[in-house]
Amino acid sequence: MRKLPKFLEKYFWDVEFEKITFKKSKVYTLRRILEYGDEEAVAWMWKNFKKSEIKNALSNFRGYSQKSANFWAFILNVKKDRVKCLNKSFRAIQKQFWPY
Repeated sequence: MRKLPKFLEKYFWDVEFEKITFKKSKVYTLRRILEYGDEEAVAWMWKNFKKSEIKNALSNFRGYSQKSANFWAFILNVKKDRVKCLNKSFRAIQKQFWPY
């Protein structure tokens, strides 16, 4: 059971970091790094995940900020219409709850 490196702990403030395993938490780990990761975390991500896994995590999660989603869509060459959180209908729903 492979654990995540200690330097990633700061991205998992809301869970017990010691219980997170690499194999079981791949998508969860990617989501946190794509949204909050620094250079060290992103370098680790590139070494430990396939590009297809990263693209999948970007495309299928609606919780990214628009800034992060646009950045990673550009870096990964993913069309914006394939990124759920950039979908116009999703943004309209978001504005109902947070109009700013």
